[in-house]
Parts: sequence; C-alpha cells; structure tokens
Amino acid sequence: MLNRRHIRLKIMQLIYALKISDFNYDKDINHQLFKSLEDIYDLYLILISLMIEVQIKAESYLKIAQKKHLATSDDINPNKKFINNRMLLLLRSNKLIEGELKKRKLNVWKLDNEYVDAVFDDLIKSDLYSDYLSDSTNDFNSDKIFIVSFFKKIVATNEKLYNYLEDKNITWSDDFPVVNTSIVKMLNKSNDDSPVSYFIPTLFKDSDDKKFAGDLLKLTIDNFKTYNEEISKKTANWDPDRIANIDYVILNLAISEFLNFPTIPVKVTINEYIELSKEYSTPKSNVFVNGILDAIVKDYSKNSLIIKEGRGLVE
Repeated sequence: MLNRRHIRLKIMQLIYALKISDFNYDKDINHQLFKSLEDIYDLYLILISLMIEVQIKAESYLKIAQKKHLATSDDINPNKKFINNRMLLLLRSNKLIEGELKKRKLNVWKLDNEYVDAVFDDLIKSDLYSDYLSDSTNDFNSDKIFIVSFFKKIVATNEKLYNYLEDKNITWSDDFPVVNTSIVKMLNKSNDDSPVSYFIPTLFKDSDDKKFAGDLLKLTIDNFKTYNEEISKKTANWDPDRIANIDYVILNLAISEFLNFPTIPVKVTINEYIELSKEYSTPKSNVFVNGILDAIVKDYSKNSLIIKEGRGLVE
C-alpha cells in the first residue's frame, strides 16, 4: 500500500515536529513513526467499511419504504441492484476485513452514522446511481465498475466526510491520496474469486521498505548535527533565518540517503526531496534544495563518500 515517497513524507513530518532538545533517537520516536504509518491502514479499512455500511443503509431504506402506509409500486417492488451488488457483497462477507475492523475497534460508522447517511443521500441523488440501476448489464464486472466510480465520485469527493476524518486524525489529510489510490487499484484488479486475503493488503510492499523507514528515521536523527554542519558549509552566503526549517529537515534526509542507502540512486533521492519541498515548503524551496543537494553530491562524489551498488548505480 505505502510507497517510499509517503514513507519519506511521514519521517519528514515527524522530525520537523521534534524539538531540537529531543534530537536523540529512542524507541518512542520509532514507535511514533510506525504508529503514524499504521494509522494509514486504519483509514483504508474505515473507507472500505463505509461503502459496506452504505449498502446496509440501502437495504434498510428499501425495507422501510415497503412498509409505508401509502407505498408505491416502486416501494413494494424496488430495484435491488445496488443491495445485490456483487463487489460490495464480496467485501461485506470478507471475514478478514470484519476481523481487522473489530481488532482495531474501528466501529466509527455505528457511532457516527450521519456520515453514512450523507454519502448514501449523495449516491441515490446522483446520475451515476440512476444510470447503474437502469443498465440491463448485470454481472460482477459491471458491479465492480460502478463501485469504483461510486468511490471516486461520491466517497472521495465528500467534503463533509473528509472534514470529519481529518478531525479524527489530523495526519490523514496527507494520507487520503495514497489510500484512495490503493483502494481504486484494489477494486479495479479484483474479481469474483479473489481470495479473502486480497482485500487486506500489506502496509509495506516488502520487508526492505519497512527497514528503510526505521533506518532512515534513526540515521537522520543520529546524524542531524553532523549533516547540519555540512549544510552550513554550502549555505555560507544565506541568512540562516531565511532558510525554512522544513528545508533543513529535507536536506538532512537527503544526505542520509546519499550516505547510508547504497541501493537508492542519487537522482531518485534528489527528485523525491525536491517534490516534497514543492508541496510542503516555500515557493522557492525546491530551487534552493536542488542547488544545495547538487553541491553536496559533487563534493561527496569528489571525495568518494557516496558509494552505490546494485540499482543504486543507475544514475
């Protein structure tokens, strides 16, 4: 689910939030990082469970309509295509999803069901919903295509829902894009005989990514003073007060990757941190970060301090 850019972002945010006096690596800081990363998985499960709850809401809605005193023919014989949607029923019957929700105590929609109502109302008022019900095609693939559109056009764009989720966990504001992308990819690649484990993806792509997260955090904090001294040499003509604090963190992380991660190409590191500076620092930070990193790489290369191996050799 996670990509390395998002891992870098989480480490950058954690280090930026630390007080200078706290710049000693310990287990608590490591725990904070992995708790923040694990919270992303909670967001994934919460959004999956929201779609399930909307289907359950639709079932309840139809049953109530059938019992109305002046029920119409549509109320008595409703279109059940959505409540029979095969994609949602597959998710709903998944015992691993159910187990993870219980284990993590993510029963948020039972407590705050007004957000389920809001998404349900947006759905049934949409052209997407009416077009789906009127379409004579009725198979797993068409159900899946509809649910992907439902998620992208109704769930992912619901401002009230996202404000609510950001209030529950402020770091989720940066996690929505990676989680939304993961859910869409998961849905698109699923089929009617996908194993139950398919819908519970691993948080890290592999053990190397998990190790990368822990090592990058520790090595950057352990060497923060040393790396800052190196940065100071390359910014002698800059007023330190005009350099954004987040830029110092970004530069430290990049230096740590240059020196300690031999399989990561230099250009990959530079590009990743330039992108982070564009999104999270000042308008001109990307130019500043690029210039300083370029100078540091030239100096390190001249003194044979950057040693790359395997895919890290590819420039």
